[in-house]
Amino acid sequence: MPELPEVETTRRGLLPHLVGRRVEGAVVRNGNLRWPVTRNLDRRLRGAKVVDIRRRGKYLLFDFPEGHLLVHLGMSGRLSLVPRDQPARSHDHVDVRLEGAQLLRLTDPRRFGAMLWVAGPAEDHALLRGLGVEPFDEAFDGAALQRLARGRRVAVKHFLMDAHVVTGVGNIYASEALFHAGIHPLRSVARIARARWDDLAIAVRDTLTRALAAGGTTLRDYAQADGSPGYFQHESAVYGRAGLPCRRCGTPIRMQRQGQRSTFHCPSCQK
Repeated sequence: MPELPEVETTRRGLLPHLVGRRVEGAVVRNGNLRWPVTRNLDRRLRGAKVVDIRRRGKYLLFDFPEGHLLVHLGMSGRLSLVPRDQPARSHDHVDVRLEGAQLLRLTDPRRFGAMLWVAGPAEDHALLRGLGVEPFDEAFDGAALQRLARGRRVAVKHFLMDAHVVTGVGNIYASEALFHAGIHPLRSVARIARARWDDLAIAVRDTLTRALAAGGTTLRDYAQADGSPGYFQHESAVYGRAGLPCRRCGTPIRMQRQGQRSTFHCPSCQK
């Protein structure tokens, strides 16, 4: 699933090409996504100019003078700029036609994404209203994490991946951040001291920063807006490296199921 770095990389890639450009219409080939594409999307977008592109967690917000286009990439989605005359393939569900020779195409093989028109304040939408703190906000630090964990007994990896607590951190980057903080993914949040919360907050932000610099992670479907893959997977310390030696101590990396997801950790470096 595209996580914060992939979504932010997409946003940055689209900004110089979309902001200030007018939309000439939209073509919806298959609106049956996880959240059905807004009806009459063509009418709502036609003639409107893109004012800005923002990110909230794993959601993109395309701001227009009289509303917002909310996009979620789901499990396998991506947005790309393509020539107008490029034929659509089977998983190319929505085209937003821009003035000029390009269009913005939503490709989503598993159809877990969303493309929704929001007429009112975007932050009041049900999908955004309950999201937690952003890892790059000033309010994100060890003290904030410890406060949010107070009274809970959940495993720290599940805690990090809870979008109502911290938004945008998925399986890949939670695993990586916990390694760099030296914290076992199964450790209960009730058993983490304040100093280790500080280490974890720093590790989350540093991991995401490095992933952004690498253009995100390409494991299967993800590509940047220009079609380029992300390269963070080549830097991963634990994720996807089961059985390989830890880059720090040489101990084989372990993989286990945690909930419905694969969790990777170093049994020597993470306690």
